[in-house]
Amino acid sequence: MFITLDGIDGAGKSTQIAMLRDYFVGQGHEVVCVRDPGSSKLGDAVRDILLHREDIPLAMTAEMFLYMASRAQLVHERIRPAIESGAMVICDRYLLANVVYQGSAGGLDVETLWTVGHIATGGLMPDATIVLDLEPELAASRLQRGGDRLEKRGLEYFKKVREGFRTQLARCGKGTLLVDASLSPEAVHQTIIEFLSRMS
Repeated sequence: MFITLDGIDGAGKSTQIAMLRDYFVGQGHEVVCVRDPGSSKLGDAVRDILLHREDIPLAMTAEMFLYMASRAQLVHERIRPAIESGAMVICDRYLLANVVYQGSAGGLDVETLWTVGHIATGGLMPDATIVLDLEPELAASRLQRGGDRLEKRGLEYFKKVREGFRTQLARCGKGTLLVDASLSPEAVHQTIIEFLSRMS
């Protein structure tokens, strides 16, 4: 099974991915966890540019293509081989995030992003896409570190991001879940497990 978790920064993705990994390992599954962008030599280099190299100006279109390039390598190098070997893959963000951050909130054409994304991924879509839904104000209050390039875009941007996730999630297929991330981590985890159990 190929599972992706998404949502605005501060919604608790890292916590839920760790809990999900531990759960499935405990069930006897081989689990491969990756992050998008990242989890390859190319992806890590691109991630650094996208999030931390603010000395390098990026047009929104250039930003979009960098995410797509990283994802193409991630699918080729990590995700497809893991799926083919029978492992369960848990991915921190995927194409939906690109559509939402650069399209819904960034002003690029959403349909074009879906089309380019189909090319970049070779048409590989998750079996399950889980979005942790949280008010941007609460998400921002949870962030302890200094903001990266995206996190500094302000409240209005992230309101568009949240709405984009809610609107575009339906494009990810039948296996989709929008979960209230203001609940306790344990309650969110239980909701995710129940959802995935119904799918299997």
